[in-house]
Parts: sequence; structure tokens; C-alpha cells
Amino acid sequence: MTEVSGHRRSLEQAAALLVGADMSSTRAGAGVARLVLADGPSGLAMNLPDFSGKVPATSFPAPVALGASWDAALVEEVAGAIGREARAAGADVLLGPSINIKRSPLGGRNFEYYAEDPVLAGHLAAAFVRGVQGAGVGACLKHFAVNSQETDRMRVSAEVGEQALREIYLAAFEHVVTVASPAMVMASYNRVNGTYAAQHPWLLTQVLREEWGFDGAVVSDWGAVDDPVAAVAAGLDVQMPGPAEAARSAIVDAVPEGRLAESSVHEAADRVASLAARWAGRTSEQVDQVAHDELAVRAAAASFVLLRNDGEVLPLDVEDRLLVVGELAVDPHREGGGSAHVQADAADSPLDAVRRVWRETVEFTTGHDVEDAARRARGMDAVVVVVGPPAGTDTEGRDRDTLDLPADQVRLVQALGATGVPTVVVINAGGVVATSRWDQTVGAVLDVWLPGAGGSRAIAEVLRGAINPSGKLPETFPIALEDTATWPGFPATGGRALHAEGVLVGYRWFDRASKDVAYPFGHGLSYTRFAYADLQVRRLEGAGAECRFTLTNTGQREGAEVWQVYVAHPGDRADQPVRRLVAFGKEHLAPGESVAVTVELGRRAFTVWDDTEGGWTVAGGSYAVELGASSRDLRGRAEVVLDGERRRSPLGERSTLREWVEHDEYGPRLIAACHDADPSGSTVGFLTNPTVLMMIGDMPIARLLPDPGNALSEALLREVLGSGDPA
Repeated sequence: MTEVSGHRRSLEQAAALLVGADMSSTRAGAGVARLVLADGPSGLAMNLPDFSGKVPATSFPAPVALGASWDAALVEEVAGAIGREARAAGADVLLGPSINIKRSPLGGRNFEYYAEDPVLAGHLAAAFVRGVQGAGVGACLKHFAVNSQETDRMRVSAEVGEQALREIYLAAFEHVVTVASPAMVMASYNRVNGTYAAQHPWLLTQVLREEWGFDGAVVSDWGAVDDPVAAVAAGLDVQMPGPAEAARSAIVDAVPEGRLAESSVHEAADRVASLAARWAGRTSEQVDQVAHDELAVRAAAASFVLLRNDGEVLPLDVEDRLLVVGELAVDPHREGGGSAHVQADAADSPLDAVRRVWRETVEFTTGHDVEDAARRARGMDAVVVVVGPPAGTDTEGRDRDTLDLPADQVRLVQALGATGVPTVVVINAGGVVATSRWDQTVGAVLDVWLPGAGGSRAIAEVLRGAINPSGKLPETFPIALEDTATWPGFPATGGRALHAEGVLVGYRWFDRASKDVAYPFGHGLSYTRFAYADLQVRRLEGAGAECRFTLTNTGQREGAEVWQVYVAHPGDRADQPVRRLVAFGKEHLAPGESVAVTVELGRRAFTVWDDTEGGWTVAGGSYAVELGASSRDLRGRAEVVLDGERRRSPLGERSTLREWVEHDEYGPRLIAACHDADPSGSTVGFLTNPTVLMMIGDMPIARLLPDPGNALSEALLREVLGSGDPA
């Protein structure tokens, strides 16, 4: 038995804590309080007690929109508001943030994730955790790990190498766990390299707890556990949903049968008890709904990305006669579908919001009759047409099958653009849409994502220039789906999703493949202009650098600029990115105002995961530090030279002949040792013969040791490695 809070907890009592009580709470018992869990990465999505709906809550911009803000302080503020609403509703843990990497633009749940880049996703998610937990509610980081597709999500195996795992799919989780200490981590539905994530000891114990120091509890996604005994053994603490009596019984029965250590059950129960002691039943506070509504508008506007503004069509004059076009102008997509959907109070439409500003000068048409819409446009000063994919496109449970807008919308935009009347296209979607067939025919393109309940008002404020758009793309807009790294294998079927692109995800792929894109990662225009100057980079002690530059608002309007720092590594390997994001920030500047920015790039900014070494390493050489307004709008470049780190020997008897001979350090040592052992030169000649290396270079060196025709031996290899241990 384990003593907790004065109680002696039996095996049966401990096992009971490892399965949920119902659909939305953990079990109470043995001195442990119940925890109420509620969804909510874009607003509280808490079920009513009878599951007839959800409690009313503020619908904030979807995570894809928050990702486009590139504003950690804003994300923390939004998360704090969500946390306060969760606490007021009686929730103890909020199931968010969702931070999986957008491997393909077709991912059905991309609206619920922040970015295609782990640095952006990780920093924003850490801010979300701080905001929620600062409001007195635990945050649950999800979905761990490699939840890259919705198709066959309950069993598909993400087949991915460790370098890509570490650098792309685990990096954001690592950052959040190590800097923000979330209360919980949710194990995902899918398998990772053949093993279900909810029963994956390498993920849940070795990496999450032993390497990263996670001290919270791990919960399964709802219905993700395939084998409850294997899950507990791997490090899962709570299986949801409950009551799951069969799972509880299986855990109890497995202990005397020797299939599960009793200590594993008690350790998991202790973690659940600690979680409950910290977060369960905290007192609530009054929610300032007016302030939350205003925050929803401000957050939405900060996420809007001005993709195109040819001839400075935007902002529009409030005296203009406007034609508003499109069904989405009266019935917009505010958020995605699935478990995260928020039951928000009725919100106005973009058309309503525009009419409050432009009043009687606004006309509307659905655009179903394209010729009629074009005719009406010719009598106007400007046209605003709202487009987006069909309802239900952005949802949990299924992936998208196209990036194209509906054909009738494309024809409509092309016809309106052909009138010569300044035309603004507003994209209302949870992710990437194809723009290449129509964007060059119009003056401006504004992406408003899934903006929540405050989105309509934010659209009107941005269109008239009261708010200057400052969002930037958290994912690349390709010219065509066929240009993406995952085409044509996404979504994978047949049970295995081969992540063959490795670390070349998103902009890393497009840059390495030298492919043109519609709009690059990090892109976003403003109603003002910003100048970057005086980039200086100096080396710091250890493997790090300090980056300094000056940012100036050179335009006539107040605005905010997202600056981005990228690092290009020494060498130019085809399977590695040309550059990768390592730091970013957002500066708000008045016209003519300048700010001196200093950012420290720690060791991690220069490391790569070395599969052979089994760890993070820094290669010696000259690194390019690039300052940009996007991944393809680079405004400054400087070099910093770093020393390489001495690596432990990766070589042994199972290493190949080529790995030995071509190793920078041990190759010359091997040749010298063989020369001393065989002065005739026969062994050296054999090892360095190009034909030999071509034919048997991939042979483990151990197979050459018994050959009396050369001087290779176990003792010689130990000598070369400089160790008395066996090679």
C-alpha cells in the first residue's frame, strides 16, 4: 500500500484512479479529489452535465489565427481569459493547447494547431500554458506525439526517423514542458513507429519524464488506449473516458500475474493525486465578459494576414460605396468543428459590421449570379468578397481533399477582378487555400482565418484602417498541392504514414527544393513600412550568439512588425534545411519610431540531432544568421563562427568500414595504427583503396577482423578509440 494524505492506498484504490469516472472527469477516492476536464484551445468547450450541448463561452480566434499573430503576450492574454471562464464554469484542467506540426496543408485539424514550425508553435504554446495556469486552471498539452493526420487517426502509425522526431515533431512539446510546466500531457491516438502513443515507453517515460523532467500527469486522448496494462507500464496515468471498469480490472489482475509492476500503478496514482491536490476545486472569479469580448476582437485583428495589397487598395475610405459579396459575409466560419467547438453567443456577421461603418453606402449580393454581381460592382468604389471552403472542411475527424476554393467562388472572384473596380478578397478558412488562379486579378487579399466571435468587427476595423493588420503566415501557401513535400502520399492509408521528407517540413522543404510559393512562411504586409538596419551578431561563451539590429517604422501609420531570425548551418546537405527559424518577436511602433532589438540565440539555435551520436550536437564552422520579414524576405545577414563540440566516439565493431575510414577524427587514427601494425603498407592500401570502399565500404568492420590478411583486430580498434573498453 502507498500512504497518501494520511490514507493507505491499496492496489485496487490506486488502479481506480488510473481510469476516468465518466466522459469529462477523473475519479475521486482514497483522499484524492475529482478533476473536471474541459476542452478549449480556442475558448472553453465544456459539455453540459447532460451532454445536450456546451456551456456558453467566448469564441476566441482559432489556434491557426493565434499562430498568425506571432504574439506570445497576446496568446497568454487570450489563454488567461479562457482559463478564467473555465474556472468559473467549474473546470480544473483545460485540454489545450494543441501544438502538433502542420506537416501537410490538407490536415483536417490544422485549424487547431499553431504552425508548421516548432519554434513558433512551442513559444506560443508555452505562453498559452502560462496564461491558463495563471488563471488557476491546469493546462493539458496535446496531442503527444506526431498527430499529423486525421485519416485513420485511431491506429495509423507515423513512421519517422529520430532526427525528424526530435527537431520537428517533439521540439515544440519539449520547449513547453521545460519552460512552462503544463499540468498534463495528452497522449495521441496514433502509433509512432508501430507503438501506440498512449503505451509508448520511449515517448512517455524516457523522453517526456526522464529527459525533459515532466512531473505532471499523462492522460490518454479519449479512447486512445489499446492495452491498459501496457499503457500504465509505459507511463500513462489516466485512461479516458470512464468508467472503463474492464481497464481497471485488467490493471489490478496484471500485477499478481507478473505482467505489471505494482510500483508502476502506485507511481501513476501518486501523480494523479498530486495533480488533483494542486488543481482540483479552486475558487472561481467573476468573468468580465465585456473585456473578453473586446479581447476577442483585438486578438482576431492581430491575427489577420494581409497577403496582397497592390496599389494600396486597403484601407478603404469610409465614404466609399461598397459592394459586399458572398454567403460567408452573412454566415461566416468562426471556428473549426469537433471537440474544440465553442458554444458562443450569437455574433454579428461581416456584412453587419461593415454596414455599421459604411451605413447606407453598402450593397450586398450572394454572388450566385456572377454576371449580376459584376454588373453591380461597376457602379461601386470598391468590392469586398468573402470566400472560403465549404462548411465542415476544417474539422477534427477527417482531412481535406483539396486546397482549391469552390469553383463558383473562383469564377466570382475572377469576374469581379476583371471589372477594374478595386476588389478586396477576404479569405475565411482554417488553413491554406490555393490562390494562384485568382489572386493576381484583385487588388488586395486579407486572410482572416477562423476569427471567432470578434472576427466580424475586426474585419470592418481593418478594412477601414482603424486597425493596422500585423499577422504573418504560420504556414506556407504553396502554388499547388503538388508542390508540397507530402504529395501524393497524404493522407496515408494502409496503416502506415511514411514521413519520408524527414526534417524538410513546410518552408524547409520549399527552400531546399527551390520551389516558388504563393506566399512564404512568415509573410504579411502592413499599412505602413518597416526598415531593418545595423544587424550585428557576436559569439557568446559556449555555443551561442547575440543578435542585434534596429527596426524602424518608416511609414505614416502606427503598426506592428514581426521580425524573424533564421540560422543557416555550415555545409549544404540536400536532406537538411537551407535555414530554420530560431527566434522571433513583435514590435509595435509609431510612425518614425525606431527600436533597438537584442536577442540571444542559445546553444539550441545551432544544434542538430545526430542520430549516430544519439544527441544534440553543434558542428564547428561559420553559421549564417539571417534577419527577415519572412522566410524569403531577408533583410540582413551576418556570420558567426562556432567551435564544434567534441563528440563521443560513435564507432564500434558494428560500424561500417566506410564510417571508420571517413571519420574526421578516428579515420586518420585508424590509418596510422594500421601503418604501425603493418609496416608493409598492405593493410593501409586495402583500407584506402577506392574500389574496396565502393564494394564493401558498407560492411561492418567486425567482419574483417578474422581476416589474417590485414592487421585489423579488436585490440587495434580499442587503441584507436583511446579506450580500454571493447570497441
